[in-house]
Amino acid sequence: MTDPLIIEPAQTADSCVIWLHGLGADRYDFQPVAEMLQQRLLHTRFVLPQAPTRAVTINGGWAMPSWYDIQAMSPARAIDQAQLEQSAQTVIELIEQQRDSGIDPRRIFLAGFSQGGAVVYHTAFLRWAGPLGGVLALSTYAPTFGDDLKLSPLQAGLPVLCLHGSRDDVVPPAMGRAAHDCLQQNQVQTQWKEYPMAHEVQPTEIQDIGDWLASRLG
Repeated sequence: MTDPLIIEPAQTADSCVIWLHGLGADRYDFQPVAEMLQQRLLHTRFVLPQAPTRAVTINGGWAMPSWYDIQAMSPARAIDQAQLEQSAQTVIELIEQQRDSGIDPRRIFLAGFSQGGAVVYHTAFLRWAGPLGGVLALSTYAPTFGDDLKLSPLQAGLPVLCLHGSRDDVVPPAMGRAAHDCLQQNQVQTQWKEYPMAHEVQPTEIQDIGDWLASRLG
């Protein structure tokens, strides 16, 4: 497993964002975003893990960085559940490392773009049992959420910011909204923000992320 990219803040870290990239990208993908956010978040460490390279069925079996194989697009995305569980375990180990280094878990946030966001959703609401600061879900969906979703009080108390492009043709906004609505039905404090963009990240969104994190980190 490739070591994550760790971006230390200007001052002693007392909080952390673990940020997962999307399909076909790498751990450097969100480095500029992390560094931009650190201009405001002077005590926040960013941990950017790298997905393993593996064959992706929907992309003709080509090998690329992937948190899990996507085997079919419809009617619902068919995924390799075992690989998703492995990726969730990777995130859990990163949370534990940050906790053991002295960061209060209530100041550890999970963020993910696209496929990385799906792993973050699964980890935060179906696998991690302890406290967390919250979840940032960028242009993503939740393939493992269903009508039978049952959350612990800690999980139900997690704030979630869902951000999506209105012109996203990779992960349609309806898929992102379905994840948001599922959490909302389980009394999770969710926010939905939509931007006039495709499957990407843009400056206004980064500003909103910074505001949301700063309001929770003090």
